[in-house]
Amino acid sequence: MDAVSGVSILIIIGAVFFLLLFFYFVPIGLFITAYFSGVRLKIFKDLVGMRLRKVSPPVIVRSQISATKAGIDLETPLLEAHYLAGGNVIKVVNALISANKANLSLSFEKAAAIDLAGRDVLEAVKMSVLPKVIETPLVAAVAKDGIQLKAIARITVRANIERLVGGAGEATILARVGEGIVSTIGSSDTHKAVLENPDSISKVVLSKGLDSGTAFEILSIDIADVDVGTNIGAILQTDQAEADLKVARAKAEERRAAAVATEQEMKARVAEMRAKVVEAEAEIPKAISEAFRAGNLGIMDYYNLRNIQADTDMRNTIAKPEDKKDKDQNG
Repeated sequence: MDAVSGVSILIIIGAVFFLLLFFYFVPIGLFITAYFSGVRLKIFKDLVGMRLRKVSPPVIVRSQISATKAGIDLETPLLEAHYLAGGNVIKVVNALISANKANLSLSFEKAAAIDLAGRDVLEAVKMSVLPKVIETPLVAAVAKDGIQLKAIARITVRANIERLVGGAGEATILARVGEGIVSTIGSSDTHKAVLENPDSISKVVLSKGLDSGTAFEILSIDIADVDVGTNIGAILQTDQAEADLKVARAKAEERRAAAVATEQEMKARVAEMRAKVVEAEAEIPKAISEAFRAGNLGIMDYYNLRNIQADTDMRNTIAKPEDKKDKDQNG
């Protein structure tokens, strides 16, 4: 009895395992759902084949049911191929349904290409129906009068399905609009003109066709806020004046240093000349002695020379200022 019971348990386990394996490869419930939804599938060729091809039958069948109910005829091999390529079948089908309801021209091949390119095709279709508003960061520009203005713009864009593959994204739109704002403010004669007519910025920027080559179509550009910043022109002039002052001071210091060097050089030359004079004066007594010995100078000549020297010293003393006289007397 124990052996019979063991065999029965094994048979039951085997039967359960077989049934689980059978219903895994043959999704009867999914086949019935598809049949009553108007989707004609073959059990072994389609459903079992999907399991063998490592394709998720629930994803494909449910997506095909949704498309059929929306009046869109999609072939099963196309959905399988997109699934195997790594695409999001559910989003692609939902995008096709949304585009069909909104009377937008969108084929399965185009939607699959957009999805495989990494863009959210469903979001793109929604943005084609309901435009999106994106806001630029604070853009600072300087008018010709030197006053800085800070502006924020709101851009209303609509997805361009035809350019979603290979088209530039939102970052490019923001960069181009920011560049247009800077260019428009910079070409204005005064900041007051911009403040009086801020819509002139949006008109000029919008006329430049900034959505060229992007995945979006710009519907409008609205200036949300314009504020007055700092006086850049005055700051630049002040900085230039300070720089000029520093240059002038440097040149004046250079000239002063050159003058001091010249004065020192002249003093050195005068000292050298005085040293030579003193040296020459030291030779005078020797010359006088030699003249006495040689008989070229008499005693009266010597006294006359001394008288002339005394007279010269007296004249020099009289010609000196009073302060120099005091210094000579004290010194």
